[in-house]
Amino acid sequence: MAEFLMPILGADMTAGTLVEWRRQPGDAVRRGDIIAEVETDKADVEVEIFMNGVVEKILVEPGAKVPVGTPLAIIALAAGEEAPAAPPGLPPAAPAAPPPAVAPPQRARPVAAAAGRAPISPAARQLAAELHVDLAAVTGTGPGGRIQRRDVHAAAEAHHAAPPQPAAAPDRRARMRQAIAAAMARSNREIPHFHVTSTIDMARAVAWLAEENKRRKIADRLLYGVLLIKAVALALREVPELNASWVDEHVVPHESIHTGIAVSLPGGGLVAPALHDADGQSLDELMRNLRDLVMRARAGSLRSSEMSDPTITITSLGDEGAEAVSGLIYPPQVALVGFGRLLERPMSVDGQVVSRSVIIATLAADHRVADGHRASRFLAALERLLQEPEKL
Repeated sequence: MAEFLMPILGADMTAGTLVEWRRQPGDAVRRGDIIAEVETDKADVEVEIFMNGVVEKILVEPGAKVPVGTPLAIIALAAGEEAPAAPPGLPPAAPAAPPPAVAPPQRARPVAAAAGRAPISPAARQLAAELHVDLAAVTGTGPGGRIQRRDVHAAAEAHHAAPPQPAAAPDRRARMRQAIAAAMARSNREIPHFHVTSTIDMARAVAWLAEENKRRKIADRLLYGVLLIKAVALALREVPELNASWVDEHVVPHESIHTGIAVSLPGGGLVAPALHDADGQSLDELMRNLRDLVMRARAGSLRSSEMSDPTITITSLGDEGAEAVSGLIYPPQVALVGFGRLLERPMSVDGQVVSRSVIIATLAADHRVADGHRASRFLAALERLLQEPEKL
C-alpha cells in the first residue's frame, strides 16, 4: 500500500483544494494517469500519479482544502511496484494503514466537484477560453453534471459567444498575488542572488528566422522566442550546475532539462509551467508544445508535472517593451534567465560601426551553487548558440 499525497505544485503552494476525482476505488491506475484535479491559488491543475496499482480508498472528498503532503488516497500497489519517494521538501509519507477487513471495495458513484461548482473537463475549459464562454453560465450534461465540450458549444451558440469576463474571481486574483508575493519574498530572503548581463547580437538569428518563415505556412512559422528557449536549454548542458535545485541545505542536480516558461494570465498573475526535455526537442516541436502550454495555462488546464518539474525559469518582457529583466529565482531552482525586447544598437562589425538587432540577457543565479565564472560561461554559450540558429 502507498499513500497518494497532495502534491506541491510550486514553492508558493502550501495547500490545495481537491476539485474532482478522476479515478474511484477499484479503478486501476498507471504512471502518468490523471487521477484528480486540484485548485491552487494560481490555477486548476490536473494531478498525475506516478505509480501503478489500484485505488484502494479515497481519504479526502472534493471541496476540501488540505495542506501539501496530506494523504488524499490509498493505492494498492501492483506486484513489484515500490512506493515513490516523498517529493523534495516534504517529509516521507507515513506507511499507509492496512485496509479494514471488509468486502472488496465497491466502485463509488461519481462525485461532484467543489461545493457549488460543476466539474469541468479540461477540454471543455480550454474550449470555453477559446470561445469566450463564461463557464459559470454553462449547464453540464455529463456524468454528475460535468461540463463537457458539447455543453460549451451549446452555450456559445445560445449566447453568441459573449465577450469573456475575467475568468478568475477577484479573490482568486488576490490570492494569486499573495502567493507570488510569498514566493518572491522567500526567494529574496533565502537565496543569495547575483546577476550577470550580456548584450547578445541577434542579427543572424533574426535574419535566419525571417528566411525560414518565408518558406513556411503561417500556422507553422516559428517565433524567435523558441530560439531563446532552445539556446538556454543547450547552454545548460555546458553549464549543468545551473540546472539544479537547492533542497534541505544542499544542491540537487537534475539530469533532465525542463524549462519553466513564465506565462501571464488573463486578469493578472502568472504561472511558469515546464516545457519538458527542452534540449532534446526540435524547434518545430518546441513551437507546438509552447503554443499548447501557453493556451492551457491561460485556460487553467495544466498538469501537475508541468507545475512541479521546471529546473530553470525563462522570463521575457520584450512584448511589454522592457529592455532588460533582472528577475528573482523561483525556489527551489537556482537560476532564472530574463530577456528584454529586441533592440537596435550600434556595433562594430568587421571594423565598421553598423546597426544590429540585439537582446539583453540577464542571468540570476544562486551564489550557494554558482559563481560569476560559471554564469559568464553560461551567457557565452548562449550567445554562441544563437549565432548558429540553423543548428538549434
